[in-house]
Amino acid sequence: MASHFPCFTSMAALLFSFFIAASWMPEFAAGKTRHYTFNIEYHNVTRLCNTRSILSVNGKFPGPRLVAREGDQVLIKVVNHVSNNITIHWHGIRQLQTGWADGPAYITQCPIQTGQAYTYNFTITGQRGTLLWHAHISWLRSTLHGPIIILPKRNESYPFVKPYKEVPIILGEWFNVDPEAVISQALQTGAGPNVSDAYTINGLPGPLYNCSSRDVFKLKVKPGKTYLLRLINAALNDELFFSIANHSLTVVEADAVYTKPFETDILLIAPGQTTNILLKTKPTSPNATFLILARPYFTGGGTLDNTTTAGILEYKHPNTTHHTSIKALPLFRPSLPPINATKFVNVTQFVENLAKKFRSLATKQFPANVPQTVDRRFFFTLGLGTSPCPQNSTCQGPNGLKFAASVNNFSFALPSTAMLQAHFSGQSSGVYTTDFPTKPLVAFNYTGTPPNITNVSNATKAVVLPFNTSVELVLQDTSILGAESHPLHLHGYNFFIVGLGFGNYDPTKDPANFNLVDPAERNTAGVPAGGWIAIRFFADNPGVWFMHCHLDIHTSWGLRMAWIVQDGPQPNQKLPPPPSDLPQC
Repeated sequence: MASHFPCFTSMAALLFSFFIAASWMPEFAAGKTRHYTFNIEYHNVTRLCNTRSILSVNGKFPGPRLVAREGDQVLIKVVNHVSNNITIHWHGIRQLQTGWADGPAYITQCPIQTGQAYTYNFTITGQRGTLLWHAHISWLRSTLHGPIIILPKRNESYPFVKPYKEVPIILGEWFNVDPEAVISQALQTGAGPNVSDAYTINGLPGPLYNCSSRDVFKLKVKPGKTYLLRLINAALNDELFFSIANHSLTVVEADAVYTKPFETDILLIAPGQTTNILLKTKPTSPNATFLILARPYFTGGGTLDNTTTAGILEYKHPNTTHHTSIKALPLFRPSLPPINATKFVNVTQFVENLAKKFRSLATKQFPANVPQTVDRRFFFTLGLGTSPCPQNSTCQGPNGLKFAASVNNFSFALPSTAMLQAHFSGQSSGVYTTDFPTKPLVAFNYTGTPPNITNVSNATKAVVLPFNTSVELVLQDTSILGAESHPLHLHGYNFFIVGLGFGNYDPTKDPANFNLVDPAERNTAGVPAGGWIAIRFFADNPGVWFMHCHLDIHTSWGLRMAWIVQDGPQPNQKLPPPPSDLPQC
Protein backbone atom coordinates (compact mmCIF):
# COMPACT_ATOMS: atom_id res chain seq x y z
CA MET A 1 0.00 0.00 0.00
CA ALA A 2 2.81 2.41 0.94
CA SER A 3 4.03 2.61 -2.65
CA HIS A 4 0.69 4.17 -3.69
CA PHE A 5 0.88 7.15 -1.28
CA PRO A 6 3.25 9.37 -3.32
CA CYS A 7 0.93 8.98 -6.32
CA PHE A 8 -2.11 9.84 -4.16
CA THR A 9 -0.48 12.94 -2.60
CA SER A 10 0.70 14.26 -5.97
CA MET A 11 -2.84 13.74 -7.33
CA ALA A 12 -4.29 15.62 -4.32
CA ALA A 13 -1.77 18.44 -4.81
CA LEU A 14 -2.67 18.56 -8.51
CA LEU A 15 -6.40 18.72 -7.74
CA PHE A 16 -5.82 21.37 -5.07
CA SER A 17 -3.80 23.56 -7.44
CA PHE A 18 -6.49 23.06 -10.14
CA PHE A 19 -9.24 24.30 -7.79
CA ILE A 20 -7.10 27.27 -6.72
CA ALA A 21 -6.48 28.15 -10.38
CA ALA A 22 -10.13 27.52 -11.28
CA SER A 23 -11.32 29.88 -8.58
CA TRP A 24 -9.47 32.69 -10.34
CA MET A 25 -11.00 31.91 -13.72
CA PRO A 26 -14.05 34.12 -14.46
CA GLU A 27 -16.43 31.21 -15.16
CA PHE A 28 -15.55 29.60 -11.81
CA ALA A 29 -15.38 32.83 -9.79
CA ALA A 30 -18.28 32.57 -7.36
CA GLY A 31 -19.91 35.82 -6.28
CA LYS A 32 -19.73 37.23 -2.78
CA THR A 33 -22.51 37.12 -0.24
CA ARG A 34 -23.64 40.63 0.69
CA HIS A 35 -25.62 41.35 3.84
CA TYR A 36 -27.90 44.34 4.38
CA THR A 37 -30.30 45.32 7.15
CA PHE A 38 -33.25 47.56 6.23
CA ASN A 39 -34.90 49.07 9.31
CA ILE A 40 -38.32 50.46 8.35
CA GLU A 41 -38.85 53.45 10.64
CA TYR A 42 -40.56 56.82 10.94
CA HIS A 43 -38.57 59.81 9.84
CA ASN A 44 -39.52 63.51 9.84
CA VAL A 45 -38.86 65.22 6.52
CA THR A 46 -39.52 68.85 5.55
CA ARG A 47 -40.19 69.82 1.94
CA LEU A 48 -42.00 72.91 0.58
CA CYS A 49 -42.18 74.31 4.16
CA ASN A 50 -44.18 71.26 5.13
CA THR A 51 -42.98 68.69 7.68
CA ARG A 52 -44.45 65.24 7.83
CA SER A 53 -43.53 61.85 9.21
CA ILE A 54 -42.60 59.51 6.37
CA LEU A 55 -41.64 55.85 6.27
CA SER A 56 -37.97 55.37 5.48
CA VAL A 57 -35.23 52.75 5.44
CA ASN A 58 -32.48 53.41 8.00
CA GLY A 59 -33.63 57.03 8.29
CA LYS A 60 -32.75 57.83 4.67
CA PHE A 61 -34.91 59.44 1.96
CA PRO A 62 -34.51 58.29 -0.76
CA GLY A 63 -33.39 54.99 0.77
CA PRO A 64 -29.89 53.50 0.88
CA ARG A 65 -28.08 52.10 -2.14
CA LEU A 66 -28.03 48.34 -2.52
CA VAL A 67 -24.73 47.57 -4.29
CA ALA A 68 -23.71 44.13 -5.59
CA ARG A 69 -21.91 42.48 -8.48
CA GLU A 70 -23.44 40.19 -11.06
CA GLY A 71 -23.31 36.69 -9.53
CA ASP A 72 -23.47 37.88 -5.90
CA GLN A 73 -25.89 36.46 -3.36
CA VAL A 74 -27.76 39.22 -1.52
CA LEU A 75 -29.45 38.87 1.87
CA ILE A 76 -31.50 41.82 3.11
CA LYS A 77 -33.08 41.56 6.53
CA VAL A 78 -36.12 43.87 6.58
CA VAL A 79 -37.22 44.79 10.11
CA ASN A 80 -40.59 46.51 10.51
CA HIS A 81 -40.61 49.17 13.26
CA VAL A 82 -43.77 50.97 12.03
CA SER A 83 -47.51 50.35 12.33
CA ASN A 84 -47.99 49.70 8.57
CA ASN A 85 -47.64 46.25 7.04
CA ILE A 86 -44.53 46.20 4.82
CA THR A 87 -43.12 44.31 1.84
CA ILE A 88 -40.15 45.22 -0.36
CA HIS A 89 -39.88 44.39 -4.08
CA TRP A 90 -36.48 44.18 -5.79
CA HIS A 91 -37.79 45.63 -9.03
CA GLY A 92 -36.34 43.94 -12.12
CA ILE A 93 -34.31 41.27 -10.30
CA ARG A 94 -35.04 38.00 -12.13
CA GLN A 95 -35.46 36.01 -8.88
CA LEU A 96 -34.54 32.71 -10.55
CA GLN A 97 -35.93 30.00 -8.21
CA THR A 98 -36.27 32.68 -5.49
CA GLY A 99 -39.88 33.72 -6.03
CA TRP A 100 -40.34 33.88 -2.22
CA ALA A 101 -38.08 36.97 -2.27
CA ASP A 102 -39.94 38.94 -4.95
CA GLY A 103 -42.05 40.98 -2.54
CA PRO A 104 -45.50 41.98 -3.92
CA ALA A 105 -47.96 41.76 -1.02
CA TYR A 106 -50.43 38.84 -1.21
CA ILE A 107 -48.84 37.57 -4.46
CA THR A 108 -45.53 36.03 -3.32
CA GLN A 109 -45.72 36.79 0.41
CA CYS A 110 -47.89 38.03 3.22
CA PRO A 111 -46.71 41.41 4.53
CA ILE A 112 -44.15 41.83 7.31
CA GLN A 113 -46.19 42.93 10.30
CA THR A 114 -45.22 45.41 13.02
CA GLY A 115 -42.28 44.17 15.08
CA GLN A 116 -41.51 41.34 12.64
CA ALA A 117 -38.63 40.74 10.22
CA TYR A 118 -38.06 38.82 6.99
CA THR A 119 -34.79 38.15 5.16
CA TYR A 120 -34.98 38.45 1.37
CA ASN A 121 -32.44 36.07 -0.15
CA PHE A 122 -31.60 36.02 -3.87
CA THR A 123 -28.70 35.72 -6.30
CA ILE A 124 -28.20 38.22 -9.13
CA THR A 125 -27.90 36.11 -12.28
CA GLY A 126 -27.03 37.47 -15.72
CA GLN A 127 -27.88 41.08 -14.90
CA ARG A 128 -25.78 44.21 -14.56
CA GLY A 129 -26.72 47.90 -14.51
CA THR A 130 -29.31 49.84 -12.51
CA LEU A 131 -32.59 48.66 -10.94
CA LEU A 132 -34.57 49.87 -7.93
CA TRP A 133 -36.08 48.51 -4.75
CA HIS A 134 -39.40 49.79 -3.40
CA ALA A 135 -42.24 48.90 -1.05
CA HIS A 136 -44.91 46.80 -2.78
CA ILE A 137 -48.02 47.34 -0.70
CA SER A 138 -50.57 50.13 -1.13
CA TRP A 139 -48.75 53.44 -1.91
CA LEU A 140 -45.88 53.07 0.56
CA ARG A 141 -43.29 53.13 -2.20
CA SER A 142 -43.74 56.92 -2.42
CA THR A 143 -40.97 57.22 0.22
CA LEU A 144 -39.77 53.61 0.56
CA HIS A 145 -37.49 53.27 -2.46
CA GLY A 146 -33.83 53.33 -3.44
CA PRO A 147 -31.33 52.26 -6.11
CA ILE A 148 -30.01 48.78 -6.87
CA ILE A 149 -26.57 49.12 -8.43
CA ILE A 150 -25.32 45.92 -10.08
CA LEU A 151 -21.66 46.12 -11.08
CA PRO A 152 -20.18 43.74 -13.67
CA LYS A 153 -18.35 40.65 -12.42
CA ARG A 154 -14.80 41.23 -11.23
CA ASN A 155 -12.34 41.68 -14.11
CA GLU A 156 -15.22 42.42 -16.51
CA SER A 157 -15.70 45.91 -17.91
CA TYR A 158 -18.57 47.94 -19.31
CA PRO A 159 -19.13 47.68 -23.09
CA PHE A 160 -18.69 51.49 -23.20
CA VAL A 161 -16.11 54.01 -22.04
CA LYS A 162 -15.25 53.70 -18.34
CA PRO A 163 -16.92 56.64 -16.60
CA TYR A 164 -14.99 59.05 -14.41
CA LYS A 165 -17.79 58.89 -11.81
CA GLU A 166 -21.21 57.22 -11.34
CA VAL A 167 -24.17 59.15 -9.92
CA PRO A 168 -27.65 57.71 -9.11
CA ILE A 169 -30.46 60.14 -10.00
CA ILE A 170 -33.82 59.12 -8.54
CA LEU A 171 -36.94 60.92 -9.78
CA GLY A 172 -39.83 60.88 -7.32
CA GLU A 173 -43.04 62.55 -6.18
CA TRP A 174 -43.59 64.48 -2.97
CA PHE A 175 -46.97 64.72 -1.22
CA ASN A 176 -47.55 67.29 1.55
CA VAL A 177 -50.00 64.81 3.06
CA ASP A 178 -49.64 61.09 3.70
CA PRO A 179 -50.13 59.26 0.36
CA GLU A 180 -51.91 56.48 2.29
CA ALA A 181 -54.65 59.01 3.10
CA VAL A 182 -54.77 60.03 -0.58
CA ILE A 183 -55.33 56.51 -1.93
CA SER A 184 -57.67 55.61 0.93
CA GLN A 185 -59.89 58.60 0.14
CA ALA A 186 -59.84 57.86 -3.61
CA LEU A 187 -60.89 54.22 -3.12
CA GLN A 188 -63.61 55.28 -0.72
CA THR A 189 -65.15 58.01 -2.90
CA GLY A 190 -64.49 56.25 -6.22
CA ALA A 191 -62.95 59.43 -7.63
CA GLY A 192 -59.49 60.11 -8.99
CA PRO A 193 -56.86 60.72 -6.27
CA ASN A 194 -55.44 64.09 -5.25
CA VAL A 195 -52.17 64.68 -7.10
CA SER A 196 -48.68 65.16 -5.66
CA ASP A 197 -47.37 68.59 -4.64
CA ALA A 198 -43.97 68.30 -6.32
CA TYR A 199 -41.62 66.08 -8.26
CA THR A 200 -38.16 65.48 -6.82
CA ILE A 201 -34.60 64.70 -7.91
CA ASN A 202 -32.91 62.57 -5.22
CA GLY A 203 -35.65 63.64 -2.81
CA LEU A 204 -35.30 67.39 -3.49
CA PRO A 205 -37.98 69.42 -5.33
CA GLY A 206 -35.64 72.17 -6.52
CA PRO A 207 -35.81 75.95 -7.02
CA LEU A 208 -38.92 76.19 -9.23
CA TYR A 209 -41.21 75.47 -6.24
CA ASN A 210 -42.19 77.87 -3.48
CA CYS A 211 -40.17 77.47 -0.30
CA SER A 212 -37.71 75.11 -1.96
CA SER A 213 -34.72 77.26 -2.95
CA ARG A 214 -32.39 75.31 -0.66
CA ASP A 215 -33.72 71.83 -1.45
CA VAL A 216 -31.86 71.52 -4.74
CA PHE A 217 -29.95 68.56 -6.15
CA LYS A 218 -26.58 69.73 -7.49
CA LEU A 219 -24.53 67.64 -9.88
CA LYS A 220 -20.99 68.99 -9.58
CA VAL A 221 -18.82 67.99 -12.52
CA LYS A 222 -15.33 68.53 -13.90
CA PRO A 223 -14.77 69.50 -17.54
CA GLY A 224 -13.66 66.90 -20.06
CA LYS A 225 -15.00 63.91 -18.11
CA THR A 226 -17.62 61.21 -18.73
CA TYR A 227 -20.20 60.64 -15.98
CA LEU A 228 -22.52 57.63 -15.75
CA LEU A 229 -25.93 58.81 -14.54
CA ARG A 230 -28.05 55.97 -13.15
CA LEU A 231 -31.53 57.34 -13.80
CA ILE A 232 -34.49 55.83 -11.91
CA ASN A 233 -38.16 56.82 -12.01
CA ALA A 234 -39.59 56.09 -8.55
CA ALA A 235 -42.62 58.39 -8.97
CA LEU A 236 -45.99 56.91 -8.06
CA ASN A 237 -48.13 57.97 -10.97
CA ASP A 238 -46.18 59.82 -13.64
CA GLU A 239 -44.01 59.13 -16.63
CA LEU A 240 -41.37 61.87 -16.71
CA PHE A 241 -39.38 63.69 -19.36
CA PHE A 242 -35.76 64.34 -18.35
CA SER A 243 -33.21 66.72 -19.87
CA ILE A 244 -30.04 68.66 -19.03
CA ALA A 245 -29.62 72.07 -20.68
CA ASN A 246 -27.02 72.24 -23.49
CA HIS A 247 -25.83 68.66 -22.89
CA SER A 248 -26.44 65.54 -24.94
CA LEU A 249 -27.09 62.21 -23.22
CA THR A 250 -25.96 58.80 -24.50
CA VAL A 251 -28.20 55.89 -23.48
CA VAL A 252 -26.17 52.72 -22.80
CA GLU A 253 -28.44 50.56 -20.64
CA ALA A 254 -32.11 50.19 -19.72
CA ASP A 255 -33.61 48.02 -16.96
CA ALA A 256 -30.18 46.44 -16.24
CA VAL A 257 -29.66 45.36 -19.87
CA TYR A 258 -27.01 46.97 -22.08
CA THR A 259 -28.39 48.72 -25.16
CA LYS A 260 -26.94 49.86 -28.46
CA PRO A 261 -25.77 53.37 -27.53
CA PHE A 262 -27.76 56.30 -28.91
CA GLU A 263 -27.76 60.03 -28.25
CA THR A 264 -30.72 62.12 -27.19
CA ASP A 265 -31.39 65.51 -25.58
CA ILE A 266 -34.61 64.33 -23.92
CA LEU A 267 -35.44 61.04 -22.22
CA LEU A 268 -38.82 59.67 -21.22
CA ILE A 269 -38.74 57.36 -18.23
CA ALA A 270 -41.81 55.61 -16.81
CA PRO A 271 -42.29 54.63 -13.15
CA GLY A 272 -40.28 51.46 -12.51
CA GLN A 273 -37.96 52.05 -15.46
CA THR A 274 -34.22 52.65 -15.11
CA THR A 275 -31.80 54.02 -17.69
CA ASN A 276 -28.04 54.43 -17.58
CA ILE A 277 -26.83 57.45 -19.53
CA LEU A 278 -23.38 58.82 -20.25
CA LEU A 279 -22.96 62.55 -19.78
CA LYS A 280 -19.84 63.94 -21.46
CA THR A 281 -18.95 67.28 -19.93
CA LYS A 282 -17.64 70.21 -21.96
CA PRO A 283 -13.88 70.24 -22.61
CA THR A 284 -13.34 73.45 -20.63
CA SER A 285 -15.34 75.04 -17.84
CA PRO A 286 -18.13 77.09 -19.41
CA ASN A 287 -19.02 80.31 -17.62
CA ALA A 288 -22.53 79.04 -16.98
CA THR A 289 -24.64 76.62 -14.97
CA PHE A 290 -27.28 74.32 -16.40
CA LEU A 291 -30.72 73.22 -15.20
CA ILE A 292 -31.57 69.52 -14.97
CA LEU A 293 -35.34 69.26 -15.45
CA ALA A 294 -38.00 66.56 -15.13
CA ARG A 295 -41.71 66.99 -15.71
CA PRO A 296 -44.63 64.71 -16.59
CA TYR A 297 -45.72 63.19 -19.88
CA PHE A 298 -49.50 63.17 -19.52
CA THR A 299 -51.78 61.14 -21.77
CA GLY A 300 -54.96 60.71 -19.74
CA GLY A 301 -57.85 62.84 -18.56
CA GLY A 302 -58.38 64.09 -15.03
CA THR A 303 -56.09 66.16 -12.85
CA LEU A 304 -52.32 66.29 -12.97
CA ASP A 305 -49.38 67.62 -11.00
CA ASN A 306 -48.14 69.75 -13.91
CA THR A 307 -45.09 71.11 -12.08
CA THR A 308 -41.39 70.74 -12.92
CA THR A 309 -38.56 69.59 -10.69
CA ALA A 310 -35.12 71.10 -11.25
CA GLY A 311 -31.57 70.32 -10.26
CA ILE A 312 -28.41 72.16 -11.24
CA LEU A 313 -25.42 70.94 -13.22
CA GLU A 314 -22.49 72.95 -11.88
CA TYR A 315 -18.96 72.91 -13.29
CA LYS A 316 -16.11 73.03 -10.82
CA HIS A 317 -14.33 76.25 -11.74
CA PRO A 318 -10.70 76.60 -10.82
CA ASN A 319 -11.22 80.31 -10.15
CA THR A 320 -14.79 80.46 -8.81
CA THR A 321 -14.76 78.95 -5.37
CA HIS A 322 -17.25 81.36 -3.83
CA HIS A 323 -20.95 80.61 -3.83
CA THR A 324 -21.71 84.16 -4.96
CA SER A 325 -19.69 83.85 -8.15
CA ILE A 326 -21.56 80.63 -9.09
CA LYS A 327 -24.85 82.51 -8.60
CA ALA A 328 -23.69 85.27 -10.93
CA LEU A 329 -23.19 82.85 -13.83
CA PRO A 330 -25.89 82.62 -16.52
CA LEU A 331 -28.30 79.71 -16.03
CA PHE A 332 -29.42 77.72 -19.08
CA ARG A 333 -32.73 75.83 -19.23
CA PRO A 334 -33.54 72.82 -21.45
CA SER A 335 -36.73 72.78 -23.49
CA LEU A 336 -39.03 69.86 -22.71
CA PRO A 337 -42.07 68.70 -24.72
CA PRO A 338 -45.47 70.12 -23.73
CA ILE A 339 -47.01 68.25 -20.80
CA ASN A 340 -50.41 67.40 -22.27
CA ALA A 341 -49.84 64.89 -25.05
CA THR A 342 -53.57 64.71 -25.84
CA LYS A 343 -53.32 68.21 -27.37
CA PHE A 344 -49.96 67.72 -29.08
CA VAL A 345 -49.81 64.78 -31.50
CA ASN A 346 -46.10 65.41 -32.13
CA VAL A 347 -45.35 64.60 -28.45
CA THR A 348 -46.88 61.15 -28.84
CA GLN A 349 -44.89 60.68 -32.04
CA PHE A 350 -41.70 61.80 -30.27
CA VAL A 351 -42.34 59.22 -27.52
CA GLU A 352 -42.86 56.44 -30.08
CA ASN A 353 -39.68 57.39 -31.97
CA LEU A 354 -37.72 57.42 -28.71
CA ALA A 355 -39.07 53.98 -27.70
CA LYS A 356 -37.94 52.54 -31.05
CA LYS A 357 -34.34 53.72 -30.48
CA PHE A 358 -33.91 51.24 -27.60
CA ARG A 359 -32.25 48.12 -29.05
CA SER A 360 -30.48 45.18 -27.44
CA LEU A 361 -26.73 44.85 -28.02
CA ALA A 362 -27.34 41.35 -29.46
CA THR A 363 -23.64 40.44 -29.39
CA LYS A 364 -21.98 37.10 -28.65
CA GLN A 365 -21.23 38.26 -25.10
CA PHE A 366 -24.64 39.92 -24.58
CA PRO A 367 -27.06 37.99 -26.83
CA ALA A 368 -30.74 38.80 -27.34
CA ASN A 369 -32.43 35.41 -26.82
CA VAL A 370 -35.72 36.35 -28.43
CA PRO A 371 -38.20 33.48 -28.80
CA GLN A 372 -38.31 32.84 -32.57
CA THR A 373 -41.33 30.55 -32.32
CA VAL A 374 -44.34 30.90 -30.02
CA ASP A 375 -46.12 28.21 -27.97
CA ARG A 376 -48.85 30.40 -26.47
CA ARG A 377 -50.33 33.67 -27.75
CA PHE A 378 -52.26 36.12 -25.57
CA PHE A 379 -54.11 39.34 -26.34
CA PHE A 380 -54.79 41.57 -23.30
CA THR A 381 -56.75 44.83 -23.35
CA LEU A 382 -55.87 47.41 -20.71
CA GLY A 383 -57.74 50.44 -19.54
CA LEU A 384 -60.06 52.21 -17.21
CA GLY A 385 -63.64 51.36 -16.40
CA THR A 386 -66.11 51.56 -13.54
CA SER A 387 -67.42 49.44 -10.71
CA PRO A 388 -70.79 49.86 -8.97
CA CYS A 389 -71.23 52.31 -6.11
CA PRO A 390 -72.21 50.58 -2.82
CA GLN A 391 -75.93 50.71 -2.02
CA ASN A 392 -77.22 53.84 -0.26
CA SER A 393 -74.01 55.79 -0.94
CA THR A 394 -72.88 58.31 -3.52
CA CYS A 395 -69.69 57.94 -5.51
CA GLN A 396 -67.65 60.62 -7.25
CA GLY A 397 -66.38 58.59 -10.23
CA PRO A 398 -67.83 58.69 -13.78
CA ASN A 399 -71.66 58.70 -13.89
CA GLY A 400 -71.82 58.40 -10.09
CA LEU A 401 -69.89 55.11 -10.16
CA LYS A 402 -66.38 54.20 -8.91
CA PHE A 403 -63.26 54.31 -11.07
CA ALA A 404 -61.82 50.86 -11.82
CA ALA A 405 -59.13 49.52 -14.13
CA SER A 406 -58.80 46.12 -15.73
CA VAL A 407 -56.98 43.63 -17.94
CA ASN A 408 -59.35 41.88 -20.40
CA ASN A 409 -62.17 43.55 -18.42
CA PHE A 410 -61.17 41.80 -15.17
CA SER A 411 -60.18 44.00 -12.28
CA PHE A 412 -57.83 41.93 -10.15
CA ALA A 413 -58.83 41.55 -6.49
CA LEU A 414 -55.91 40.99 -4.10
CA PRO A 415 -56.48 37.80 -2.09
CA SER A 416 -56.12 37.74 1.71
CA THR A 417 -53.44 35.03 1.60
CA ALA A 418 -50.35 34.90 -0.63
CA MET A 419 -50.96 33.22 -4.00
CA LEU A 420 -47.48 31.65 -4.08
CA GLN A 421 -48.11 29.84 -0.79
CA ALA A 422 -51.50 28.64 -2.05
CA HIS A 423 -49.92 27.46 -5.32
CA PHE A 424 -46.94 25.75 -3.65
CA SER A 425 -49.11 23.90 -1.12
CA GLY A 426 -51.72 22.98 -3.75
CA GLN A 427 -54.45 24.82 -1.81
CA SER A 428 -55.60 27.42 -4.33
CA SER A 429 -59.31 26.81 -3.79
CA GLY A 430 -60.89 30.00 -2.49
CA VAL A 431 -57.70 32.01 -3.14
CA TYR A 432 -57.62 32.28 -6.95
CA THR A 433 -58.85 30.60 -10.13
CA THR A 434 -56.79 29.77 -13.22
CA ASP A 435 -59.30 30.80 -15.89
CA PHE A 436 -57.97 34.25 -16.78
CA PRO A 437 -59.13 34.86 -20.39
CA THR A 438 -56.45 34.68 -23.11
CA LYS A 439 -58.29 37.39 -25.05
CA PRO A 440 -61.14 39.87 -24.30
CA LEU A 441 -64.48 38.13 -23.78
CA VAL A 442 -66.14 40.76 -26.00
CA ALA A 443 -64.30 42.17 -29.03
CA PHE A 444 -64.91 45.84 -29.91
CA ASN A 445 -63.15 48.76 -31.60
CA TYR A 446 -60.59 49.13 -28.81
CA THR A 447 -59.28 52.57 -29.75
CA GLY A 448 -62.43 53.91 -31.45
CA THR A 449 -65.68 55.19 -29.96
CA PRO A 450 -65.86 53.56 -26.53
CA PRO A 451 -68.80 51.29 -25.63
CA ASN A 452 -71.61 52.63 -23.42
CA ILE A 453 -71.17 49.96 -20.75
CA THR A 454 -68.02 50.66 -18.74
CA ASN A 455 -68.42 48.25 -15.81
CA VAL A 456 -65.63 45.73 -15.18
CA SER A 457 -65.71 42.33 -13.47
CA ASN A 458 -63.84 41.81 -10.20
CA ALA A 459 -61.97 38.55 -9.52
CA THR A 460 -58.64 36.92 -8.62
CA LYS A 461 -57.64 35.07 -11.78
CA ALA A 462 -54.32 33.78 -13.09
CA VAL A 463 -52.87 32.21 -16.25
CA VAL A 464 -50.98 28.90 -15.83
CA LEU A 465 -47.97 28.23 -18.08
CA PRO A 466 -45.94 25.00 -18.33
CA PHE A 467 -42.22 25.50 -17.67
CA ASN A 468 -40.25 27.09 -20.55
CA THR A 469 -43.32 27.96 -22.64
CA SER A 470 -42.49 30.61 -25.24
CA VAL A 471 -45.05 33.38 -24.84
CA GLU A 472 -46.20 36.18 -27.11
CA LEU A 473 -48.37 38.79 -25.43
CA VAL A 474 -50.01 41.73 -27.18
CA LEU A 475 -51.00 44.52 -24.79
CA GLN A 476 -53.68 46.77 -26.27
CA ASP A 477 -54.71 50.11 -24.75
CA THR A 478 -58.41 50.95 -24.90
CA SER A 479 -60.27 54.25 -25.19
CA ILE A 480 -62.83 53.43 -22.47
CA LEU A 481 -62.91 56.58 -20.29
CA GLY A 482 -60.03 57.89 -22.41
CA ALA A 483 -56.96 56.32 -24.01
CA GLU A 484 -53.93 56.42 -21.74
CA SER A 485 -50.32 55.26 -21.66
CA HIS A 486 -49.71 52.30 -19.30
CA PRO A 487 -46.19 51.35 -18.15
CA LEU A 488 -46.61 47.58 -17.69
CA HIS A 489 -44.22 45.73 -15.35
CA LEU A 490 -43.76 41.96 -15.37
CA HIS A 491 -42.24 40.46 -12.21
CA GLY A 492 -39.67 37.65 -12.44
CA TYR A 493 -38.87 38.21 -16.12
CA ASN A 494 -37.33 40.40 -18.73
CA PHE A 495 -39.26 40.47 -22.00
CA PHE A 496 -38.49 41.57 -25.54
CA ILE A 497 -40.59 44.34 -27.13
CA VAL A 498 -40.88 42.87 -30.62
CA GLY A 499 -43.46 45.36 -31.93
CA LEU A 500 -45.44 48.51 -31.13
CA GLY A 501 -47.90 50.75 -32.91
CA PHE A 502 -50.96 52.97 -32.70
CA GLY A 503 -54.61 52.06 -33.20
CA ASN A 504 -55.83 48.47 -32.96
CA TYR A 505 -53.34 45.63 -33.26
CA ASP A 506 -53.76 43.75 -36.57
CA PRO A 507 -52.82 40.06 -36.11
CA THR A 508 -52.54 39.52 -39.88
CA LYS A 509 -50.41 42.55 -40.83
CA ASP A 510 -48.45 43.70 -37.76
CA PRO A 511 -46.36 40.55 -37.03
CA ALA A 512 -44.61 41.01 -40.42
CA ASN A 513 -42.87 44.07 -38.92
CA PHE A 514 -41.77 42.43 -35.65
CA ASN A 515 -38.11 42.83 -34.69
CA LEU A 516 -36.85 39.36 -33.73
CA VAL A 517 -33.14 40.28 -34.04
CA ASP A 518 -32.28 43.04 -31.52
CA PRO A 519 -35.49 44.25 -29.81
CA ALA A 520 -35.32 46.13 -26.52
CA GLU A 521 -35.20 43.83 -23.48
CA ARG A 522 -36.97 45.33 -20.46
CA ASN A 523 -39.00 44.56 -17.33
CA THR A 524 -41.28 47.63 -17.65
CA ALA A 525 -42.61 48.99 -20.95
CA GLY A 526 -45.05 51.72 -21.90
CA VAL A 527 -48.16 50.60 -23.76
CA PRO A 528 -48.83 53.70 -25.91
CA ALA A 529 -52.00 55.74 -25.42
CA GLY A 530 -54.40 54.44 -28.06
CA GLY A 531 -51.85 51.85 -29.19
CA TRP A 532 -50.28 48.46 -28.48
CA ILE A 533 -47.02 46.63 -27.83
CA ALA A 534 -46.13 43.00 -28.51
CA ILE A 535 -43.73 41.28 -26.12
CA ARG A 536 -42.13 37.81 -26.03
CA PHE A 537 -40.47 35.85 -23.26
CA PHE A 538 -39.64 32.29 -22.19
CA ALA A 539 -41.53 31.20 -19.05
CA ASP A 540 -38.36 29.68 -17.56
CA ASN A 541 -38.78 30.81 -13.94
CA PRO A 542 -41.21 28.76 -11.78
CA GLY A 543 -43.47 30.66 -9.38
CA VAL A 544 -46.32 33.16 -9.25
CA TRP A 545 -45.51 36.40 -11.07
CA PHE A 546 -47.42 39.66 -10.81
CA MET A 547 -47.98 41.82 -13.89
CA HIS A 548 -49.39 45.30 -13.41
CA CYS A 549 -49.47 48.90 -14.53
CA HIS A 550 -46.75 50.84 -12.68
CA LEU A 551 -48.96 53.90 -12.29
CA ASP A 552 -49.97 53.10 -8.73
CA ILE A 553 -53.49 54.48 -9.06
CA HIS A 554 -54.17 52.06 -11.93
CA THR A 555 -52.75 49.17 -9.87
CA SER A 556 -54.96 50.18 -6.94
CA TRP A 557 -57.96 50.23 -9.27
CA GLY A 558 -57.18 46.67 -10.45
CA LEU A 559 -55.01 46.92 -13.60
CA ARG A 560 -53.07 43.81 -12.60
CA MET A 561 -53.05 40.01 -13.01
CA ALA A 562 -50.81 37.03 -12.23
CA TRP A 563 -48.93 34.37 -14.20
CA ILE A 564 -48.30 30.97 -12.62
CA VAL A 565 -45.30 29.18 -14.12
CA GLN A 566 -45.08 25.48 -13.27
CA ASP A 567 -41.93 23.63 -12.20
CA GLY A 568 -39.67 22.12 -14.85
CA PRO A 569 -38.37 18.51 -14.78
CA GLN A 570 -34.83 19.30 -13.53
CA PRO A 571 -33.98 20.10 -9.86
CA ASN A 572 -32.73 23.59 -10.88
CA GLN A 573 -36.09 24.25 -12.56
CA LYS A 574 -38.23 23.83 -9.46
CA LEU A 575 -39.32 26.36 -6.85
CA PRO A 576 -37.76 25.40 -3.49
CA PRO A 577 -39.92 25.33 -0.31
CA PRO A 578 -40.60 28.66 1.43
CA PRO A 579 -38.01 30.02 3.89
CA SER A 580 -38.74 29.43 7.58
CA ASP A 581 -39.17 33.17 8.31
CA LEU A 582 -41.68 33.82 5.50
CA PRO A 583 -44.33 36.13 7.00
CA GLN A 584 -47.77 34.68 7.72
CA CYS A 585 -51.07 36.39 6.95
